[in-house]
Amino acid sequence: MIAAVVLSAGESSRMGEPKALLRIDGETFIERIVRALKNSGLERIVVVLGFNAEEMRQKIEHLPVEIVVNSDYKLGQLSSLQAAIRHLEKDRSCDGMLIHLVDHPYIDSVLVRAMLQRFGDSKNLIVVPRHQGKRGHPVIFSRALFAELLDAPMSEGAKAVVNAHRDETLEIDTEDVGITLDIDTPELYRQHVKGK
Repeated sequence: MIAAVVLSAGESSRMGEPKALLRIDGETFIERIVRALKNSGLERIVVVLGFNAEEMRQKIEHLPVEIVVNSDYKLGQLSSLQAAIRHLEKDRSCDGMLIHLVDHPYIDSVLVRAMLQRFGDSKNLIVVPRHQGKRGHPVIFSRALFAELLDAPMSEGAKAVVNAHRDETLEIDTEDVGITLDIDTPELYRQHVKGK
């Protein structure tokens, strides 16, 4: 079983409001992401909260997700990833996790299904989508990397682990530019969402 993990612990300081609650096509970023993950066949979805966790929990409690609170969210994204791993590693049926960021609302369930299929077939430790030579999200990490991710230096983040396993990484080329679309400022939000 692969669990989905949505990282949504940051302060959204550049955006000025919680990115998870920004609206796109009549739903919030987090609602859209969870719907796409469910449509791709992922049964278990973990959302990692941090800043204003209790307020955020109330806003998303209607969603079919497990909530993990990262009290160390100020240490950066890796700390949230590690909180998710500690939550998941007790479950022996969990073979890995698909990591997605809450400020990437353009997630395609067809691509996610393809990534899950290729992960299962290939036995690579990491599966990542690529658009015109640029890697994006989501990313699948095998359970075999959980210990390394827990030990990775905060200053380098998960990239340290990704770089150490280049030969065991499968890149899936896609025409979906959404994998690289990181909407974390009001300007980008107006450009890619409101301005459509």
